[in-house]
Amino acid sequence: MTADMLSSSHRHAGTVPFSAGTAAPRAAVPSQACDCHMHLYDRRIPAVAGARLLPPDATVADYRQLQQRIGTRRTVLVTPSTYGADNRPMLAGLQALGTDARGVAVIDGTETDAELQRLDGLGVRGIRLNLSLGVTGSEAQIEPLARRIAPLGWHLQLLMVPDRLADLADVLERLPVPLVFDHFGRMAPDDAHRHPAHALLLRLLAEGRTWVKLSGGYIVSASHTVDDPALDTLARSYLAVAPHRVVWGSDWPHVTASAGHHPMPDDAAQVDALSRWIGHDDAALHRVLVDNPRTLYGFDA
Repeated sequence: MTADMLSSSHRHAGTVPFSAGTAAPRAAVPSQACDCHMHLYDRRIPAVAGARLLPPDATVADYRQLQQRIGTRRTVLVTPSTYGADNRPMLAGLQALGTDARGVAVIDGTETDAELQRLDGLGVRGIRLNLSLGVTGSEAQIEPLARRIAPLGWHLQLLMVPDRLADLADVLERLPVPLVFDHFGRMAPDDAHRHPAHALLLRLLAEGRTWVKLSGGYIVSASHTVDDPALDTLARSYLAVAPHRVVWGSDWPHVTASAGHHPMPDDAAQVDALSRWIGHDDAALHRVLVDNPRTLYGFDA
């Protein structure tokens, strides 16, 4: 698959079909802002057996329309659970988006050192284990995979239910790589300051071992909206402990919404929610959208 193939939409070009609303954010988005969590989909790439999410095509051309609307420039592409450890759509997206993009791959542990070095050269900076909706990977792989990627300076991104997260505290605390937890650590907002997994995440953040992505807030919220006051409390708990270790992601193209699990979110509203969480502070917004992603993913200054 080439970047040109992935960049071309299989639909009639138009407004981005994967986000509610059409307005730009009210917040003043900085010029090098990074969306640290999005996915690409292409029906020409077969889904892994057992995949639970089979969304419509979502191309680079579609995503660039979203960037123009919300004002982001940099991007982190994450291989979604749909493709297992087949990273071709993500890698094609990296090629199409160039130096403004970084990748998070899925690996199964059988890759050679040469293959991992190749991925690094293409812009991959971490791997993801989706132990929530994914059908590739297991808890038993956490330590072996962390050891494989440690020499590359990559991070391990985890998505798992809070109960299991809390149970694995000893494992997570001895890993030789940074950890990244997407989708608010998959924490239900009402469990903030109540669940032991939330206390674990706050401790890991304070120790400088961990990053949290303020992504998928509409997924973890009981009301499936980023306007949920309980979500405000959860977001601010992470920002208060380690504002330099929090990044933001849209989770475009919102495949759980296209699958009918909840309403389609408005990405401009997601940006404005972030602005609200950081107190409408331009310097803090720059830190979360520009400075922190530069540190985590190695973007140029």
